[in-house]
Amino acid sequence: MSKLTRNILVDTVVRGSTDIDAFNNAYNYIRPLQVSFDTKEKEREMENFPVISLENVNGNERKAILDQIEDACKNWGFFELVNHGIEEELLDRVERVNKEHYRKCMEQRFKEFAASKSLLDWESTFFLRHLPESNISEVLDLSDEYRDVMKEFAVKLEILAEQLLDLLCDNLGLEKGYLKNAFSGSRGPSFGTKVANYPPCPNPDLVKGLRAHTDAGGIILLLQDDKVSGLQLLKDGKWVDVPPMRHSIVVNLGDQIEVITNGKYKSVEHRVITQTNGTRMSIASFYNPGSDAVIYPAPSLLEQKAEEGGGNQQYPKFVFEDYMKLYAALKFQAKEPRFQAMMKASLPAATA
Repeated sequence: MSKLTRNILVDTVVRGSTDIDAFNNAYNYIRPLQVSFDTKEKEREMENFPVISLENVNGNERKAILDQIEDACKNWGFFELVNHGIEEELLDRVERVNKEHYRKCMEQRFKEFAASKSLLDWESTFFLRHLPESNISEVLDLSDEYRDVMKEFAVKLEILAEQLLDLLCDNLGLEKGYLKNAFSGSRGPSFGTKVANYPPCPNPDLVKGLRAHTDAGGIILLLQDDKVSGLQLLKDGKWVDVPPMRHSIVVNLGDQIEVITNGKYKSVEHRVITQTNGTRMSIASFYNPGSDAVIYPAPSLLEQKAEEGGGNQQYPKFVFEDYMKLYAALKFQAKEPRFQAMMKASLPAATA
């Protein structure tokens, strides 16, 4: 299957498997870590989920906002943004055109496919690429309005992603632009959107909407359905719901941020559970390194860790495209073996 970050134009509409044995034995078909069904506990977890307003990030509340982001990056790997600068009217248009497109072009196709195949992931998807060059004019079945709205949305998301990366740089003591430059490669960063819908599932105990995984890339910005939930992250051995909030943007960190920060910030395992009622919209945009970008821990963070007595470099140095080739085969397995495999084949280590 094609990968967004490898710049292939269009992925398959749905991911599935005709092999029922593979389905029944698939990793995460039944997770060893079970979700707690204590309603009050789940409500407390959702109340504690980090929700951060960027309204005064360049004003007198900057330090407090940076502290909130630091805590979220260290302890959650996820946070939810409000007052993020993307107009609510645009977000409403994005939601409308995507739900219209699903009903018109994708819904029946998914029903027919699901009726004839055993699916590993109960989702209907396609991909749009924005950087280094757009493919949106080449994707079939999109209306002119859809293309225009998603192009406008991508421009806003790119600005927000780069703003967030600079806020991370501020917290990490890195110079402004360090993370963007680290992602750039010869053609700049890679940026694209996975448009997904998670239809009602008749057997939600038997299949996930999307199996548990960490994201391979950099920073991910998600506009999710505010009425139908399903996204969960793994925290302290428990699956925690990511609360659906209208007009918010959910942010999570990918594996490359973990590498560059030498583990100070970590990518977090997450999944989508299926529901019996309602179709969940998910528009996830990935701001990733370019395919030939060389990724390694920031030397200043290695030096800082050494001064604190924390040991040496813990993460490999590699070309992002090489990591993606490994990730394509091992996405739904633990990330640590991926890092270990890259360490064995690592380029010469960065030095402080």
